[in-house]
Amino acid sequence: MTVDKTTKNTSECIRVVVRIRPLSKIEKTSKKKVTTVGHEEQGVVQVRNPALPDSELPKSFTFDSVLSQSCTQKSLYDKCAAPIVDSVLQGYNGTVFAYGQTGAGKTWTMEGDMSSDENMGIIPRAFQHIFDHVALSNEESEKYLIRASYFEIYNEEIRDLLSNTPKKALELKESKETGINVKNLTSIVVKTIAEINNVMNAGKENRAVASTNMNAGSSRSHSIFSIVVECCTSNDKGDHIRVGKLNLVDLAGSERQGKTGATGERLKEATKINLSLSALGNVISALVDGKSSHIPYRDSKLTRILRDSLGGNTKTVMCANAGPAEYNYDETLSTLRYANRAKNIKNKPIINEDPKDAMLREYQDEIVSLRVKLSEMTKIIDEPSKKVEVVVKGNVISGDDSNKKMIKELEKKSEKEKKDIEDRSNAKIQQLRNDHNQTAEERKALQEKLHSESKARIEMELQRKELEAKLKEMEAKVMIGGKMADKAAKQEAALRKAEQDLIARKELELALSRKMTEREEINMALEEKYSSLNEEVRIKTKKLKKLLCKYQEARTEIKDLQSEFQIEKNDMLETIRHLNRQLSLKELVISNFVPPRVSTFFSNLFP
Repeated sequence: MTVDKTTKNTSECIRVVVRIRPLSKIEKTSKKKVTTVGHEEQGVVQVRNPALPDSELPKSFTFDSVLSQSCTQKSLYDKCAAPIVDSVLQGYNGTVFAYGQTGAGKTWTMEGDMSSDENMGIIPRAFQHIFDHVALSNEESEKYLIRASYFEIYNEEIRDLLSNTPKKALELKESKETGINVKNLTSIVVKTIAEINNVMNAGKENRAVASTNMNAGSSRSHSIFSIVVECCTSNDKGDHIRVGKLNLVDLAGSERQGKTGATGERLKEATKINLSLSALGNVISALVDGKSSHIPYRDSKLTRILRDSLGGNTKTVMCANAGPAEYNYDETLSTLRYANRAKNIKNKPIINEDPKDAMLREYQDEIVSLRVKLSEMTKIIDEPSKKVEVVVKGNVISGDDSNKKMIKELEKKSEKEKKDIEDRSNAKIQQLRNDHNQTAEERKALQEKLHSESKARIEMELQRKELEAKLKEMEAKVMIGGKMADKAAKQEAALRKAEQDLIARKELELALSRKMTEREEINMALEEKYSSLNEEVRIKTKKLKKLLCKYQEARTEIKDLQSEFQIEKNDMLETIRHLNRQLSLKELVISNFVPPRVSTFFSNLFP
């Protein structure tokens, strides 16, 4: 794989978007108080502790984008995922992952309602975005191959959601050329939005979900929907292939046992979920710290799969989801802190140019090979049959008339030579009969040969039809840019692209405006001149108060972190105690109801 030199040494931070969901119907009925508010223009989220008086200042966090309760699914996609999908179409790797507590709206953010154009989430809109790009691209020089896969990490096992045996655990494979990938993972080539939607719906049916106290349809696994977009551009210098991979990740919710009421299998799932999310947090902390020589990617399957997305060669967006209600304060604060650390991670994205394992190259080579074979077969089948003449001793046999004529001439000769002539005639007749039999045998052999050739031609014709069908199928999977949509569809795609470009420019203007405001404040502080000593004292006293306020906020933050750590520690200890009780109960059942001989056998079998 070659690296684009223009992006080889550049790095960029992970982009963090925070979405505050609206109050649910139950929360509105219970008259829950809103303690978390998002300010979109400033990119700020403010969280107020419900246990403290309203006079206390709320905690503030600044992010790349903040989406308030009134944010639409389309606005979310345009601000959050559209730039990443554009990068993938250029040949970069891209990842969008949703993080947050159970019930914060992660699955709604990623999937939404696929039957509604207005409520579609990031994943179905990404499908539309990709096929819009194909429809609007150069139809002469660009060819595309798009394939999709869908898997989940459940209880630290990787499951292929598109397999006939979705509960079978798969292995992770790692190599220098291809990085981390799942061995024997199903990959389906798609050429329409309907086909890729069917792939997603098939996978959703196999995904692990269950009901908890916090969410009736809680995801009990981390799911990853991957789309690989291969593009071949032809020009005077030959074919140039670039490959972009888009990972759309819906993480399972972080949760506490006390709130979810998890027991038994749900508790086991929650334990595995929290351990993998804890490992993800450790990776983020180690990357942000900068002093860590070791990044603990191998602590969980999730962090191994997201290795390139966190500190690697991928453009990444983290969409942190949070609940606004007062009883969600602790989890929301934890989510915002998590996201605040993540925004400092730096990745080094590169364009994947001419990779050796590009499937599009294999398809093109196979199509060329099939066309050559088909051409050769067509020539053989269409070649006219040669005229065959059967020659016996240099004479062409036309029938039996010549034999009869020769016999009549011999009978007219003299009586004297009758005996000799008859002998010669009989000998000649016998010879002709033998030649006639030989000709019949040759004709029979020729007929058999023609029959076998006809049979071979029929078989070859069947093979030719099979090759034509295979060639047609492979050519159908390779999409030619600009030929996948009619005029009206192209106009709709162009309109959506223009809207996304407009929102991207607005986002850029907003980010530049924030930076200019910050610089202006710094410049004003440096250029400040005081007209009197009293004015200097007043302004510096104001600054001192501001610094004191920040200091108090920092101290409060430390206390909150310690308190949060203690709560998490207590939850973890309670989980350990519960698991120990279950283990003791199982050991008690085994010791009392399983014969010692059987127990010893299994102990030796599974030491």
